[in-house]
Amino acid sequence: MGSAVEYYDFFLFGSAAALIFPRVFFPDAGNAALVLSFATFGVAYVARPLGAVVLGHFGDRVGRQKVLMFTLVLMGLSTFVIGCLPSHDRIGWLAPALLVVCRILQGLSAAGEQAGASSLTLEHAPDDRRSFFTSWTLTGTQGGQILAALVFIPVVALPDDVKYSWGWRVPFWLSALVVLVAYLIRRSLHETPQFQQAKASGQIARMPLAVLVREHWRDVLRVVGCATVAAVSTVFGNLAIAYGKEVGVNEAITLWLVVVANAVALLTQPLFGRLADRIGRKPVFVYGALSSAALMPFYLLSMSSGSEVLTFVLAVATFSCGYCAANAVWPSFYGEMFDVRVRFSGMAIGTQLGFLLAGFAPSIVTGLGGVREGGWVVISVFTAIVAVVASLSALTARETRSVPTAELGRPVRATTPGGVRV
Repeated sequence: MGSAVEYYDFFLFGSAAALIFPRVFFPDAGNAALVLSFATFGVAYVARPLGAVVLGHFGDRVGRQKVLMFTLVLMGLSTFVIGCLPSHDRIGWLAPALLVVCRILQGLSAAGEQAGASSLTLEHAPDDRRSFFTSWTLTGTQGGQILAALVFIPVVALPDDVKYSWGWRVPFWLSALVVLVAYLIRRSLHETPQFQQAKASGQIARMPLAVLVREHWRDVLRVVGCATVAAVSTVFGNLAIAYGKEVGVNEAITLWLVVVANAVALLTQPLFGRLADRIGRKPVFVYGALSSAALMPFYLLSMSSGSEVLTFVLAVATFSCGYCAANAVWPSFYGEMFDVRVRFSGMAIGTQLGFLLAGFAPSIVTGLGGVREGGWVVISVFTAIVAVVASLSALTARETRSVPTAELGRPVRATTPGGVRV
């Protein structure tokens, strides 16, 4: 529930950046309005590494639950304020400047959400079902994206004078209600037994970042490389909306594509999590990255085919049956690279550095000509490069499916010819 609320707020901004903000906050920018709007979306990803360092430190020092409460309140407050901002017509370029400040606060919050939720869930899960359990944190994320798109569908159907004045603000104001519900649920969360045991035995690091850099720097780099796969999600959920609109797809249909694909993902992600508990994290992750890249050009081309049914089928295939394999597995895959002393920091810093590419992917690809006739080539090549980088990074990692939770992140012990582990 917490992840759903956090990412309702976060993805709501993405839909608005594609469809509303170019006109409300950048009306004087001409053809560059969409690029600038997508750049404000990406600004949050610049703030996220800083948030990862700060929130990771406290998550590994004082506990996962307390940090998760803080991130929830910060996200809700900054999202509500976005809905109150005056437009460019009222205060000029101060309006997008204030929008950037709010987006930075969203980024700081998001930096701790997934790492904290995944760490907490992993440490509560049975050893043989960690991937299945942690996949539900990303199911919450998909739920937030569904909710954001559903709320925005009636907004884009409003008359322009209503839509661009106060209509677009309503979904941002609604975040106050959903944050309150999630807050009441999240405050009852228990700290994990593994963290409590480490704290009781004096194993908590005074400076988790120092331990992380000294003992786990290779794993952090692996996570950075793997986490670039998140660019597939922002290409699908944000850039493809703008591309579809450019090639003649109705705005409401582009949002429904996101809703349907994410709804199916609610079913497929736990299944991919179960599969990773059976055959391992690496093969499922690599499949997800490469299959989504292979299907992306067909999905984009279908938008120009005139067949909405074909576009919906390929949207589900690309996202729900492709990318979501990697998305379901990464909370366990990344978290299992680190021990309890630095798990929150390692996941937060590694993912947020990798997510930088995801954040600016819509802006980068738009600048390269991805949102115009024939732009499917640029989008597809970009997605393929990202998928290959993520897959190669994953293949360098240790397979942790059979490693007990208490031994995660520890050096692999060698076995002598006599069978003695050293």
